[in-house]
Amino acid sequence: MSQLVEKTTTKMRSKSEEKRQKILLAATEIFCDKGFLASSMNHIAKLAGVSKQTVYSHFGNKDELFVAAIRARCSDFKMSSLPASIIDDPQLTLQFFANAFISLLLSKEGLAMHRICISESRTNPLISQLYFAAGPELVIAEISDLFVSYQQKKLLKIDNVHIAAMQFLSMIKGEALIRREYNTEKQLTTEQINAYNENSVNFFLRGYGYKFKPSGLKS
Repeated sequence: MSQLVEKTTTKMRSKSEEKRQKILLAATEIFCDKGFLASSMNHIAKLAGVSKQTVYSHFGNKDELFVAAIRARCSDFKMSSLPASIIDDPQLTLQFFANAFISLLLSKEGLAMHRICISESRTNPLISQLYFAAGPELVIAEISDLFVSYQQKKLLKIDNVHIAAMQFLSMIKGEALIRREYNTEKQLTTEQINAYNENSVNFFLRGYGYKFKPSGLKS
């Protein structure tokens, strides 16, 4: 391939990826604002500044676009995205993950997507199923795989990694998510959330036999 052709191809791919990202951002905003059923590909195309045909060329239908939008929001939870310097340290890795996880759940988009799926779970269960498969199920799988690796390295003693993953994720949701969901007058500060996460991570690790280094031992 000549340099000219290679540069042209790279530029085309770059523009295509740029359009894809604009569509995903627009879709997330529209879905969160209007809900799934009231959203249309026309609305999304207009907000993204592209043609409806372009939206369909990137995403075959609204279901596919909804799933892609959720996956894009969950991209931070892929283990490959974690800093290589901390991946073999359960304490640092789980603390990093916990802070990122609760930040997503408490975000405007995270809360809106969750509410959409809950409200439409009876009338349109497919949407909730798509959400669970593209979001929560992938996160559970990622954490389960991480726990398998820690078990194999004899860093943790876990008999059932799925149960451990659910325990960990449920623990991290904690008071912060409850208060946000019920829109209470008092909301937890970032410092309070981080302190809760640190305490929860250490509690979880103790329960599964992690041997803390002297400097990392918490009272």
